[in-house]
Parts: sequence; structure tokens; C-alpha cells
Amino acid sequence: MSSIALVGNPNTGKTSLFNTLTSSYEYVGNWAGVTVEKKVGSLKNGAGKLIDLPGIYSLHPLSRDEGVAAQYLIEESPEALINIVDASQLERNLLLTLQLLEYGKPTVLGLNMTDVALARGIQVNPQELQARLGIMVLPLVARTGKGSSQVLSVLEKTESIPPVNFRLDYGELAEKAIASIETKLQEISGLPNKRWVALQLMEQNPVILELLKKRMDIADLMLICDACQTSLQKQMLALTLPQWIRSIRMDYIRSVCATAIDSTRQKPHNLTERLDSILTHRFIGLPLFIFFMYAMFKTTFDWVGGPLSDIIDGLISGPISDGANSLLQTIGASGFTHALIVDGIIGGVGGVLVFVPQIFILFLMISFLEDSGYMARVCLLMDSTMERMGLNGKAFIPFIIGFGCNVPAIMAARSIEQPKDRMLTTLLMPLMSCSARLPVYLLFAAVFFPAQQATAVLAMYVLGVVFALILCKLFSKHLFKNESSIFIIELPPYRMPQFKTLGRSTWEKGKGFLRKAGTIILAGSVIIWLMSYAGPAGFNVEMDSSFLAKFGGLIAPLLHPLGFGTWQAGSTLVPGFLAKEVVVSTMNIIYHAPDSAGLQGQISSVFTPLSSVSFMAFILLYIPCLATVGVIKKETASWKWTFFSMGYSLVLAYTVSLVIFQGGRLLGWS
Repeated sequence: MSSIALVGNPNTGKTSLFNTLTSSYEYVGNWAGVTVEKKVGSLKNGAGKLIDLPGIYSLHPLSRDEGVAAQYLIEESPEALINIVDASQLERNLLLTLQLLEYGKPTVLGLNMTDVALARGIQVNPQELQARLGIMVLPLVARTGKGSSQVLSVLEKTESIPPVNFRLDYGELAEKAIASIETKLQEISGLPNKRWVALQLMEQNPVILELLKKRMDIADLMLICDACQTSLQKQMLALTLPQWIRSIRMDYIRSVCATAIDSTRQKPHNLTERLDSILTHRFIGLPLFIFFMYAMFKTTFDWVGGPLSDIIDGLISGPISDGANSLLQTIGASGFTHALIVDGIIGGVGGVLVFVPQIFILFLMISFLEDSGYMARVCLLMDSTMERMGLNGKAFIPFIIGFGCNVPAIMAARSIEQPKDRMLTTLLMPLMSCSARLPVYLLFAAVFFPAQQATAVLAMYVLGVVFALILCKLFSKHLFKNESSIFIIELPPYRMPQFKTLGRSTWEKGKGFLRKAGTIILAGSVIIWLMSYAGPAGFNVEMDSSFLAKFGGLIAPLLHPLGFGTWQAGSTLVPGFLAKEVVVSTMNIIYHAPDSAGLQGQISSVFTPLSSVSFMAFILLYIPCLATVGVIKKETASWKWTFFSMGYSLVLAYTVSLVIFQGGRLLGWS
């Protein structure tokens, strides 16, 4: 079965084409040495596997993750390549195309976004492009699926894709150096196109340099490169060898674009530019973003999500619980089994599943912001604020992803170029309110702030961001001194996301929560229920005499100054370290709540509005869950930074909750 690699710049529609061409896909671990997940899909026609490489501008990586593409090409050698380019930004995209053509594998060029180019008055001639590059060029609109059937038919037989015979002349000096390096490389077996490897070496691609160092002494190769660079400098052709290679490629690209692109009808101001004049405006851009966020939360928690959650709650507390009770009575189940299933499993897991609609709606809206192109503008808007705090705007995307789950958000931080920014983002990510904390916010907001649920939940999200920015300033000032930061981000054109793409993206984000409901939350609910069912005196004891009460009682005195110094509250926090989703399921079991309304009634008698805010703040800020701790260790490769992230978050949570509760009491709040 053939393997075909999908390669392209970011924001060229690569993901849309991947989704269109594949019937199913899976993440098969990570790329070697990095935490970018390896995404492999099965082509709809069964012709082989499609490997989705990370979006890159060039084979010369800016970040470690971007090195994945060069590493894949040199180590795994696919049968063919699909290079997807943006027809409206062709000149910039073709730099990567030339590097891929020099690789020498059969290549198909997917000329995507032809509709966007036409809307801007740009016409690209596919036949001329095909003649100049010597490869098959297929016009596409990947977002709608137009042209994808033609791509599939071409990929059905990869051996029928014409071979690539592309060769640029880099001038006498560079060509002599290339030939010398090729001769030296003959002694190494298993390398792909030797000319391509030589050019990548001359460009000082760190991935190629590292690979060659493991296989041979590269001192002679570097001498050849240095001699060529010296000759170029003497003849005043270029300052560096990589600069010369790039200039030759760019000259060729401009000549291709001059003959293949007709921009005589190009419009001076397109829709994207008009929208950007408003959405990225210096004064109104940020208020508009805050308004969009508020509308998103209102939709998620009040207008749509709330009613849907009520329906789910009615199903779980009504037909499902009643049906389970009737079935267990009919088969004569023991009191232990009956209590385990109804109180432990249905009560615990069901109490969390109530919030699934709201979580999926939140993911749907985040996916919409990402796919529409607006998220990149938010990074631009936030850059000046984040720069003052020691980060750049690019870190804001992982922070937004962190609203779904901190684990993939920390992985997403690998796309940030500077090690300092990457480390800061990783350490601060646990302060973002992930979906696991959301059920806790929703529960307490419904009890104590029923008229302002969305505002109360939004306040928790904002609180996390505010503390992340404050600590970012402190950490960058005291832990990462004298380390600079640069900000590079592409602003893609605005697009209306396709429903299929949104649905798939939402499902990818949300299925992790459902998976936890069937594994971690289920196991946690059973363990918590067993601890509440058993005690020093035996089984079926009173809740106050259970092991769970004894365990929570050890922590309760420490929590008393924070306003929730009960064994019940203490019992929810430790399981919450395993997974924050377990907090609400633990409360359902502790309070024997038959439904959401029952749990809310119990909560209102134990907490006050002030102590509820203190508790929500503690849940927001205290030690990240076990999975997040694990990925922090993997990302930082340091137990020191891992324990630091756990320690500072616990101290911060205790301090903030203490200030909220004690400060509120001094002000006369309750």
C-alpha cells in the first residue's frame, strides 16, 4: 500500500483537503523527537495512506516541530507528494514547492483557493504553471470539495504520476560545490536525492546537518560550503550561501508568476482587508473580541447549552435511573450492587454527562473562530499586551486551545519558535480553564448566580488569563532574563467554515471528554462510591463514618480559612488531581443527589455565594490534572520545572482563595 505525503504552507487548506480525501484517519503516536501528533488517513479509494505533514513555509525549520517535514522526507521516503498551494498567495507558496521538486519524488501540485484568487481579481493559469514546473497541476477548492475527486483519481495509481525532472541552475560556483558534496555523499547509503541533500546542507538546514553528523564526518562538507560562500562574497554576489540559493529560487519564482498569473484585474480592497480594518482596529478591535467572547459564553451556557443540559439531566434522572432501578429490582440485585450502579455509576458519571452539550457547543464555537481566520487576528490584537508581559501574541492560540484541554494546548506550544516563549506558555497553560473545570463552574453558577450564569463562568476564564499574564511578567523578569521574543504570524483570508469540517473538528475536541466519562470518570466514581460506602466499622456505613469522610477530614482544617473547610469539599479536591471531571461526580456521590436539582439544593446549604467563588477560584488555579503534569514533564524534559508548575499553582490557588474569602468577609459579603 502506497504512502503519500501532503505538504503545504499553513492556512492553505491542507486540513480541508486531507478531510476530503480520507474516509477515516487516526493519530498514530507522535513524530520522532517532537510532540506533534502523526496524522495518517486512509484514502477514500483505498489507494493507500495519506500522511499529513505539519504546515511549513520552508524545509528549513523555524521551530523544532517544523523540522518534522525534512526529517520525514529523508527518513521515510513517500511514494509521492501532494503539495497544496494558495492560488491567491502563489509567489510565497512556491518557495516550498521548489524545495519539494528538488527532492525528486513524483509530485502533484494542488492549486487551492482558486475561488479566493478569482474574488480578488487574480487569475492563475494552471497549464502555464504545469509547463514551467514540469508537474501535474490540479485546480482545487478544498473547502467545498471541488476538484478533490480528480486528485483521488490521480492518486489511485501513484506510479502513473509523472517523474520530476526539475533542476535549477544555481550558477557556476554553487553548482561546483553541489557536485563536490554529491560525490562525498555517495559513500552514505539510504539517502534520498543526493542533490537535494547537498542543497539542504548548503542552506544549513539543522535537521539535515544533524542527520549527516550521525552518519559521517561533515568537516569536509562544511569546508566546501565555506569555500563556496567565500567565493560568492569575493565576487559580491551574496553575503551568505543560503542567501544566494534563496535569491536564485526567488528569481525563478517571480519569472513563473509573471507568466502564470494575470493580476491586471486585481481589486485594491478585498473583503478580508475591509473586515480587518474593523476587527483589528487599534481601538475597537479588542472590545469587539471581548463582545464576541461574551456572546459565545451566553450561547454556550444560557441561550442554547443550558436548555440542552436540562434535557440530558431529565433523561438521566428520569427514564435512565428509573429504568435501572426497575431492572435491578426485577433481577433481584443485592443492595450493594443496586447502590453501586444507581448511586455510584449513574449518579457519578451522569452528573458529569449533563454538561456535555455545553462543552460541545463551546468547542464548536472555538472551531468556528479557528476555521474562519479570526483566531489569527486575535493573536495580533493580543500581541502588544502579551509582549508587555514577556510573551508574544502567538502564545494566545495555545491559551485558547487550553479552554478545551490543557494537554493538546501544551503540545500546540511547540509551534512557538523561541524556547523561552515555549517554556513560559507550557508553565502557564494549567491556568487556562479547561473543559474539565467547566462542570464545577456551571454547577456553582446555577446555584448562586442563576441570572448571570454566563457572566460568572466568563469571569473564571478571564481570571485564569489575568493571572497567567501577571505570572508571565514575573517569570520572564526573574526566571528568563535577557531572552528576546519575536512574533511572526500569518493572517489567512476570512472564510465561512464548512459544516462538515466544523463537525469533525468539534468531535475531535469533544470526544476526549466522552472518553474520560467512560474511563477515568467511571473508575473514579466507583472508587469514590466505595470509599463512601465503606468505613472502619464495615460496609454500608453512614457517610460521615466512611473512609471518604475520614480522608476529607484530614484536609478540611487547611481549607477552613478559604471558606469551604468541610470533609466533603476536601474529598473532592484530591480526586480532582487525577482528573478535574471527577470533582462533580464526587459531589453527586457524597450528597446522594438524584439529579442536578438535588445536587444544587445540597450545594446551596453548604456553600455561600462568597465561599462558592473561593471554591471555583481554587478549582481554577490548583494543581493541574495528572495528564497535564505528565505532558509538562515530557515537554520540559525536567522534573524541576514539572514540580515548579505544580508548586506555584497550589500556592497561587490557596493565596487567591484566601484573599477572596477573607477579603470578602471584611467587606461584609457572604
